[in-house]
Amino acid sequence: ARRVERLETLAAELRSQAGSQVEVVVADLTDEADVARLAGRVATEERLSLLVNNAGFSGYGPFAEIEADVLRRVVAIHVTTPATLVRAALPGMIARGAGAVVNVASLLALSGPLRLGMAGRATYSGAKSFQLVFTQALAAELEGSGVRAMVCLPGMVVSEFHGSRQLAGRPGMPPLMSSEDCARAIVAGLALGEVVCVPGSDDAPAIFERFRDLQQETLAAGNATGRLARRYGGDEAER
Repeated sequence: ARRVERLETLAAELRSQAGSQVEVVVADLTDEADVARLAGRVATEERLSLLVNNAGFSGYGPFAEIEADVLRRVVAIHVTTPATLVRAALPGMIARGAGAVVNVASLLALSGPLRLGMAGRATYSGAKSFQLVFTQALAAELEGSGVRAMVCLPGMVVSEFHGSRQLAGRPGMPPLMSSEDCARAIVAGLALGEVVCVPGSDDAPAIFERFRDLQQETLAAGNATGRLARRYGGDEAER
């Protein structure tokens, strides 16, 4: 994270309460130089067994009006930086035959065609969709290596991203999950062998099975004939 004082405070708590060894690294994950430095540290850490990409901010706003630097930073922190750090971590994990990477995305990764009363989320939702598809494809690549990839799709979680629990009482606002429960779901999801972890849903595994079947059906149908679909004038083109 960027603020050394808060990192040092957290490190002291972890050392005293859990007896953990903690190394503090200060970095801005939207800054290329900082990310390169951190990736180098990740790549050379021989004890690294778990990488969790959890940093982020919304950058909400109408896409036609969003400032170029905000767009760059949203894409960096949700797309470029997680991919860079995963790339740095994987060779060592694969060589050791063990390890896991977790990308913390959002349920908004599934929200593209939905009208949720949340204007200006195109960039954020699109970036979270990248994390979902990227992790699913990566998990398939890693099969048999001993290394796991999982993506977590939480809803609204109590954090500085959403503010305090007072948000939960506002009209139309869904209940907020504790950050502790979200972290617990990630640990349990890895143990269960999940590729997609949805902390707030008992039915998510079955839902994603159906979702996968529909995706496969669409892929197969789109590649079946090599001909233009009728609704685009395919029949007329043949005539």
